[in-house]
Amino acid sequence: MATSASTSLRLSSLTKPSVSLSSKLPLSSAFSVSLSPRRPSSRQLILVVSASLDAKPTILVAEKLGEAGINLLKDFANVDCSYNLSPEELCTKISLCDALIVRSGTKVSREVFESSAGRLKVVGRAGVGIDNVDLAAATEFGCLVVNAPTANTVAAAEHGIALLAAMARNVAQADASVKAGKWQRNKYVGVSLVGKTLAVLGFGKVGSEVARRAKGLGMHVISHDPYAPADRARAIGVDLVSFDEAISTADFISLHMPLTPTTSKILNDDTFAKMKRGVRIVNVARGGVIDEDALVKALDAGIVAQAALDVFTVEPPTKESKLVLHEKVTATPHLGASTMEAQEGVAIEIAEAVVGALKGELAATAVNAPMVPAEVLSELKPFVELAEKLGRLAVQLVAGGSGVKTVKVSYGSARAPDDLDTRLLRAMITKGLIEPISSVFVNLVNADFTAKQRGLRITEERVILDGSPESPLDYIQVQIANVESKFASAISDSGEIKVEGRVKDGVPHLTRVGSFEVDVSLEGSIILCRQVDQPGMIGTVGSILGEENVNVSFMSVGRVAPRKHAVMAIGVDDLPSKEVLKKIGAVPAVEEFVFLKL
Repeated sequence: MATSASTSLRLSSLTKPSVSLSSKLPLSSAFSVSLSPRRPSSRQLILVVSASLDAKPTILVAEKLGEAGINLLKDFANVDCSYNLSPEELCTKISLCDALIVRSGTKVSREVFESSAGRLKVVGRAGVGIDNVDLAAATEFGCLVVNAPTANTVAAAEHGIALLAAMARNVAQADASVKAGKWQRNKYVGVSLVGKTLAVLGFGKVGSEVARRAKGLGMHVISHDPYAPADRARAIGVDLVSFDEAISTADFISLHMPLTPTTSKILNDDTFAKMKRGVRIVNVARGGVIDEDALVKALDAGIVAQAALDVFTVEPPTKESKLVLHEKVTATPHLGASTMEAQEGVAIEIAEAVVGALKGELAATAVNAPMVPAEVLSELKPFVELAEKLGRLAVQLVAGGSGVKTVKVSYGSARAPDDLDTRLLRAMITKGLIEPISSVFVNLVNADFTAKQRGLRITEERVILDGSPESPLDYIQVQIANVESKFASAISDSGEIKVEGRVKDGVPHLTRVGSFEVDVSLEGSIILCRQVDQPGMIGTVGSILGEENVNVSFMSVGRVAPRKHAVMAIGVDDLPSKEVLKKIGAVPAVEEFVFLKL
């Protein structure tokens, strides 16, 4: 008879991680997201560790942020605004911070995450590009990275169009000439935009907005982006073409791509040689996508007639930069997002994202977690808590000393497999399996990495059911193979520990243990008893709990046949003492029991 109220369990092939992901300060140990406001005390999903009620988190703002954003942060956390930090100073400060907000000028390297010793839970990039953040290190350390991809979209697009028009009409050069006392009308004859072909390289948020505006100026717009949907491009009258076709046919080229190993110096000697002579180039994306030495040569050779640049490989560029000083170059100091409206918008957007993440809310702008669309997040919310709690139940049923190697998750749904995104659910099941037996905090960011690191193999199966596909899921089932169980009745006919659950009226329920059907709300904790099915058992066990002032929230009995064996599942709001559990175990008709803490 199993009477232990707690257990220690090791995962097979589990070794202590080289870096602790636990927090140094008294942050809440609960990972939670507000999925069910009417049950604030229940354990819930989190992406990051939330602060305890009596200790505000600390947010380091390492670059200037709009006042509206700062005020939002101050309402929730202690805010440290320290600008122009050296890498060493940043690494020193970061161990005392729960979140970090940067723009493009601060490098968030692996050393920063290592120096945080696991305390840093969120990095917020006030803007779109995240090439200054080591995403691999962030993921490894379980740190969520969020950005602000929408607030400065229009500002960046407008700046791109402004540079396009200013370059075409020599505005900057003519202005400097007039201010120098000259009147050189013939020297600064420009070119018209109407009827010209603009190649937009990168058809994301900014690129598509530039395309819209260029169409309004009467330009023919083509684009190259291997990931852009053709129907979205066609909707605004843009043709998607190959990279070589785009650069070889364009009169103007506007760059709107991120800086990645693939796009680094994508405009170089070879690509300039393929361009139409007299092409004009605008870059409001990232400086590193252009080989700047090659661009100077192309300008000198007349291949590129003009360039308008808002970004550079090194910012600020040197005073001796041949590119900046070139008479055919119009240069601005990274002003793409620099409008009053965009600055405030970005500040508010990133502040809301960081505060939301620290509260445990699902982050739609996470860049190193699986990109789960907002509508999917919304409809999966009721199942997220169920997924984690099933993982917690399953791993607590494993007998101490057994090694958890293989887990199978089955999703019963009337939807087609392609219409069911289970990444978030898998992450929460992983969290439930690992956290009760480890010091590691698991979240959507590091779930797959953490499972792999511990030799835990999780497979998924979709069971297609008849019925309405209105609800994404009917049930979730978790099985752990090749282990012994402290509660023998949890072993299914096929030999695995099996637990299954459903969501009923927005509340997660345990509906199967092993081969026994039960129905108990997954709130508080659970006592499972296998008993002889006979009259009075519910009253007997309920009385034992009542005498010790342990409140029963739910009780359900599943049996194989009348007067045979049954499993009683009891939900309790309070933690029963060892004496209470011993009394339950001493009831003659109780064959085995287990207490499971949620």
